[in-house]
Amino acid sequence: MKKQSETRITPNTFRRAPVLRELMNKAELHQQAEAVVLATLPRHLATGTRFVSCQEGELVLSAETAGTASQIRFRQHEIMENLRKEELFRFVWKLKVKVAPPRFHEKPKVEKTPLSKENARLLKEEAGHTKDKQLREVLEKLASHVRD
Repeated sequence: MKKQSETRITPNTFRRAPVLRELMNKAELHQQAEAVVLATLPRHLATGTRFVSCQEGELVLSAETAGTASQIRFRQHEIMENLRKEELFRFVWKLKVKVAPPRFHEKPKVEKTPLSKENARLLKEEAGHTKDKQLREVLEKLASHVRD
């Protein structure tokens, strides 16, 4: 019996797995629908907006910020009018916008600012006046991170 980590996806996998093929088709249709919806939105609103679903005439979108969601709601009649020109969305009668902040943000790399010579001198001086041995060692170590 093969472990899951040993299973490989090959072109034959899609032929043998009708459920997987159906799922891939749905994902592709969803991607195409999202492209159509985002193309009808004004450019500044399309950024950070995602197509969620369209069922029984109700179009659901998600926006990263409440401000974007409010602007989409404000312009919903214009947006739906443009969408109804597309065959896939001709029966859209309601627009619902949810706020869904992005899950992950790439944290900007923090650049450590080196210590100035004056601050390093002050730390060394303070370390000389400190009786606590551990604190003195920490202050001296900090003072060693001086800018050249």
